[in-house]
Amino acid sequence: MTKLVEKQGSRPPWVGLAAAAWVQMSGGLASTFPLYSAALKSVLGFSQQQITILGVACDLGENMGLLPGYASNKLPPWSMLLIGASSCFLGFGVLWLSVSQIVTGLPFWLLFIALVIASNCSSWLGTAALVTNMRNFPMSRGPVGGLLKGYIGLSGAGFTVLFSMVLHHSASNLLLFLTLGIPLLCLAVMYFVRPCTPATGEDPSEPIYFNFLLASSILLAAYLVVTTVVSEMFSLPSILRYVLVAVMVLFLLAPLAVPIKMTLFRSNAKSSLLGSSDNLAKEEGIHEEPLLTPSSSASNLGPIFEGDDESDMEILLAEAEGAVKKKRKPRRGEDFKFGQVFVKADFWLLWFSYFLGMGSGVTVSNNLAQIGFAFGIKDTTILLCLFSFFNFAGRLASGAISEHFVKSRTLPRTLWMGAAQLVMVFTFLLFAMGIDHSIYIATALIGIGMGFQFLSIATISELFGLRHFGINFNLIVLGNPIGATIFSAFLAGYIYDMEADKQGSSTCIGPECFRVTFLVLAGVCGLGTLLTVILTVRIRPVYEALYASGSFRLQPQSTGH
Repeated sequence: MTKLVEKQGSRPPWVGLAAAAWVQMSGGLASTFPLYSAALKSVLGFSQQQITILGVACDLGENMGLLPGYASNKLPPWSMLLIGASSCFLGFGVLWLSVSQIVTGLPFWLLFIALVIASNCSSWLGTAALVTNMRNFPMSRGPVGGLLKGYIGLSGAGFTVLFSMVLHHSASNLLLFLTLGIPLLCLAVMYFVRPCTPATGEDPSEPIYFNFLLASSILLAAYLVVTTVVSEMFSLPSILRYVLVAVMVLFLLAPLAVPIKMTLFRSNAKSSLLGSSDNLAKEEGIHEEPLLTPSSSASNLGPIFEGDDESDMEILLAEAEGAVKKKRKPRRGEDFKFGQVFVKADFWLLWFSYFLGMGSGVTVSNNLAQIGFAFGIKDTTILLCLFSFFNFAGRLASGAISEHFVKSRTLPRTLWMGAAQLVMVFTFLLFAMGIDHSIYIATALIGIGMGFQFLSIATISELFGLRHFGINFNLIVLGNPIGATIFSAFLAGYIYDMEADKQGSSTCIGPECFRVTFLVLAGVCGLGTLLTVILTVRIRPVYEALYASGSFRLQPQSTGH
């Protein structure tokens, strides 16, 4: 078998991971909707159902990732970041013109389309960052996926700090920042988010690096929450506000410490050992087998390697000579194309589990400002920051917990998705009871539960491979906007306006505004829990084959369909 040859200019992937953290922090644009939804309602005179529909536009754009997923195998990451920056500029530019009343009389449908285009930036940025780094770290998919999804979950808290500290609680200023600031950031980091030499997982320092990134992100999350609470409770001088924002930027630069350390403090002993081993191999005429082979799900890394054509030619010649069997359909744990994934029962169980769990959770996030008002909270900034922090915590914890148990006990990651949805059942019941101050606890638990649903991303890569991972995982996340449309726009928005009409006002006050919605969502998450249990039982043999030795096997054994 021909050994794959790396492209010239490849390098260790840690710089790209640090840059991807910035991309993800800037990519959580949909989470800013509660910060300017009240302005849309008051300035433009929309009803709550119209505002909820605009929230669905955010979810639709953010998760409309089939095109970015397909493009991830065709376009380099920098071009995907450029497309995302362009959509951000155009979409949020229209919203800024409307909210600032520079342009008046824009129809509702145009604002809906503008929000879809604006939030679709997240899909392009997230796909470029996530796919590139999952391929750069094929042996650490859980930590990488959890870390990057954690940053995008934390972005809401970051935007909240900017909103309260330097943007003066102005929706117009926020939309202008999103219109100009995010595209400029994408242009600044697009060179660094690119395919690199894949990490093999053999470096003993690698777990230390990931633990450092985990710790720095947790410190950043805690800092953002404390900063938001302090800024809302006390009147801070302008200079102190800018200092606090500067400290946030320093926390975001922390991931660069890993590649800087690797550059300044290289292990000479290890390098000399590897060099002597290579010389010995050359002298003795030993031909090493490549670590990654074309048939491996972890090695089909698209544009990272060259030599696919030679490998395909060898296979064709071997088939002609009767040396190997004809190409068979892939088994779970190997690389599936889009059409092959589409007909698998495991895929649809995973899709509906994500659809039910994420769709119910995003109903809360889209209506968070109105839920806060209904519970008597006039300023929902702290509530949004709380949700963002615990959503980040859920994403990060889910990656670490599932990675430990998948390697120690071969437990599928979907087990933890189901456990989180079970917690969400009781959380929605807590929401429905409307107990004083319980909204803070319930909001935190919903944020954690939503974070655990992103385990579906690592799961889809393990069940159906990395080669077509971009389009496969974007097909999964379509469950988010579909769930938002059904549960948020058609259910929550309709019931809210109906209760508001009973009160003779456009703003509904009291637990009854969302009580029926919360009871329905509790039942939805109960069904989601059942589906994840069924899926976990079905795919347990796959994980036993993939992780039987305690680490990911590059060439998984047949586990059947």
